[in-house]
Amino acid sequence: MPYKMHSYYLRNMYLNNRLREPGGITLLETPIDLSKVKTPSYFISTMEDHIAPWRGVYLGSTALGGPVRFALGGSGHIAGIVNPPSANKYGFWTNDAKTLPATPDEWFEGAKQHEGSWWTDWQKWITGLDDTKVPARDPAKGKLKPLEDAPGSFVKFRLDTQKKKK
Repeated sequence: MPYKMHSYYLRNMYLNNRLREPGGITLLETPIDLSKVKTPSYFISTMEDHIAPWRGVYLGSTALGGPVRFALGGSGHIAGIVNPPSANKYGFWTNDAKTLPATPDEWFEGAKQHEGSWWTDWQKWITGLDDTKVPARDPAKGKLKPLEDAPGSFVKFRLDTQKKKK
């Protein structure tokens, strides 16, 4: 990531948390407003995550304008996320309030703990959504012509078979 981009990213996304503010970040002269995102969203965080602390992830989930479900998994950044239903460990919390409470602590006060993996909750949530589908895009009808049929030569490219330049 170039220095200028990295600096902008850290300053605006982390230090000042401007993405949460409607119009707080503008890209290509377009003010970004996350409250206009109406797509259903499932947020999962974990209790002991040291990289993306769950309270901050929770606040991010409250910025969107569509239906949101927040789940809190047990364990940390990796184990709590990849925990499959078959492992039946760690557990998770959910809160069935009609709207997300304003703060993570309010959410947790009303949350219920469940055994097993959060994946089962996600499966139930996603299958309960409206099944309206967005029609697939036909790439042949776009402005650019396809370079080649899928999967494409880049998929088959291997570094270990290339001749080294001298």
